[in-house]
Amino acid sequence: MNVLIYGLGALGTVYATFLQNKGHNVTAFVRPKALPTLQTEGLKVTGIWGDHKTKKCTFITELSELQDSPDLVIVTVKSFDTEETARQIEPLLSKKSYVLLAQNGFGNYEQAVKYIPRDQLILARVIFGAETLALGQSKVTVIADDVIIGSPTEQVPLHILEEIAKTFCEANIPTGSSRDVMKYIWSKIIYNSALNSLGAILEVNYGTLAELDHSRQIMNHIIAEIFSLLDAMGQKTLWPDQEAYLKAFYDQLVPITASHHPSMLQDIQRGRRTEIDALNGAVVALGKKYAVATPVNEVIAKLVKAKETKLMKKPNMRKP
Repeated sequence: MNVLIYGLGALGTVYATFLQNKGHNVTAFVRPKALPTLQTEGLKVTGIWGDHKTKKCTFITELSELQDSPDLVIVTVKSFDTEETARQIEPLLSKKSYVLLAQNGFGNYEQAVKYIPRDQLILARVIFGAETLALGQSKVTVIADDVIIGSPTEQVPLHILEEIAKTFCEANIPTGSSRDVMKYIWSKIIYNSALNSLGAILEVNYGTLAELDHSRQIMNHIIAEIFSLLDAMGQKTLWPDQEAYLKAFYDQLVPITASHHPSMLQDIQRGRRTEIDALNGAVVALGKKYAVATPVNEVIAKLVKAKETKLMKKPNMRKP
């Protein structure tokens, strides 16, 4: 399979390394200043899935360098770059190409579909955690469940989804497919909206948030508002109700990711723009659309934006 990785961050590095080592032809689109190091050092993944490395991956700095249309494009850019990424990818695709959005938050599909046909666009719920150690080096820290891929409009045939999921599984990235992928997407939005943003504000790992009474109360309010929104939207989840989710959240999801620090905190510490608009910010925007009050999510979104803006103004911090 010819695979293009668009976004060689922590997640993109994992996919590129594992798929290349399984024998697929992987090309990664990278920034020019990153090219010398990547060509010399290659890619490396460490962590709970073991140690892996490759120097066989192809790196390009211009999409025009791509020789053939990719069979699969894996998009791992930040949510605020989705529309522009889709615009750039569209000319590269053949009618047999598929684009997999492996991103956080709500709205990526809606932005990408402006350029990518629905019958070629796939969403992924990725709920394993990876951290960037250095350029081309990623550490897999936690996994809460298998990756789930699907077509929100069911326009990508199930057998195609199953073939792609099998390809990932064979490369040792646990993956399944679903006809109702939005249930899984929303499960991660709830999870990230409660943990990622608050963890970034307080600068603690997920386990600490669950241990502290005050942060636990805040997370409960965040989750309650999202379930009210989902009820208004008519969007089902993997759980029958809010109470069932809270039990799973505290008894299952948080414990197995307790030591993980939020990616949003890493972005803030590195002077980068966060994805808050695709998480709590998206909840607020949808709340206004569906006439659902989301005051706690709104405060959380504003606090993250304030912290993000303050730190990005420091002269020694990198800009997005």
